Amino acid sequence: MAWSTRQLAELAGTTLKTVRHYHEVGLLDEPERAANGYKQYGIKHLVRLLRLRRLVDLGVPLSDIPSVEAADEKGEQILRALDAELAASIERQRRMRRELAAILDNRASIDLPADFKPLALDLPEAQRSFLLAYSSILTPSAMSALQEQLAAPRSDVAEQFDALPADAPEDVRQSLAERLAPEARRQQEDQPFLSDLETSSRREAAITQSVVVHALVEFYNEAQLDILQRVNALLSEDDPAGT
Repeated sequence: MAWSTRQLAELAGTTLKTVRHYHEVGLLDEPERAANGYKQYGIKHLVRLLRLRRLVDLGVPLSDIPSVEAADEKGEQILRALDAELAASIERQRRMRRELAAILDNRASIDLPADFKPLALDLPEAQRSFLLAYSSILTPSAMSALQEQLAAPRSDVAEQFDALPADAPEDVRQSLAERLAPEARRQQEDQPFLSDLETSSRREAAITQSVVVHALVEFYNEAQLDILQRVNALLSEDDPAGT
């Protein structure tokens, strides 16, 4: 008893379109036809189609199937490359699941790069946005250094700076700048890259500068930007030679 194309496709768990495509690309031989013109498939066609399905399910491209079936050196290289791709894909999916689990446990962490999850609840929104922006330019080592810095408890003056309104008066701005300057100096001494982000960037200098400037303007208000300028001026006064 011979099978029709539809019956063969059903037996192999595939579709009419797939069977016809395998005929077109030369992977499945055309069967003999009955007197009425209909194709008549036999057990050899079914076995062949099942083998093709297995290779396709393993991720082997149709164009590589002849080489894989030949079991030669090229076929082995194809299978090893496929195995490496699958291993990378599995690791990526595992990492994604770890990150999704962290996000489910701590909704705020969705704003941060993966390595910064434990800090999410303690960081102001502006700093979370900064970290996300900086992750597009800084090297992994610089991001790790930044994480180390942010892991330290936040000082009172830093929290006051974060909560500063845009219309803060002159005396408040100057006082905060003078109190922030020593802290900024210590941070620069502990993490020298903070004073020259370009040297720790994965991008061109112009791109790095544009990300930093846009982030500052977007995530800090007028009073905070003014205080940062004052802090830089005070640091320059302490170190006129720029060392």
